[in-house]
Amino acid sequence: MILTLCLSVALAADPPPQSDTVRNALKDAVGGAAQAAGGEEAKPAGPDVSKMPFTPESIKKVMAFYQPQIQGCYEETLAAKKKAVEGSLMTSFVITGEGVVKNAKVLKKGSSLKDGQLHGCVVAVLSSISFPKPPDGADHPIEFPFNLKAIH
Repeated sequence: MILTLCLSVALAADPPPQSDTVRNALKDAVGGAAQAAGGEEAKPAGPDVSKMPFTPESIKKVMAFYQPQIQGCYEETLAAKKKAVEGSLMTSFVITGEGVVKNAKVLKKGSSLKDGQLHGCVVAVLSSISFPKPPDGADHPIEFPFNLKAIH
């Protein structure tokens, strides 16, 4: 059985003005995503998964932490394309008994954004994530959707 979780990373078309702190955090996220796409190790300190139970809520919490890096992948792709395209990505990965990700990929079915650079960057981010260890020690397949919009 595949556990399906939903998290929308869609952002409002007209967000409130950003402070320098928020703007710098976004730049850092984009830079981290760019490093991940370039094949370099980019593993930010995430939530302390050793103290979290293995539940759908904890998986959502971990994914929410990494959402800015996924958005960074998308923003970087937009910058290269010079046009705004909104869309979705359906991702699939396996959380191993050790809490690490294997077999991360973007699925064609459920994905409207068909950009290889974007897919590679997203897979790199997903592959760097650690989750709480499942108590049964088994592999758990996950499908996780992202809805992406440009930040103006």
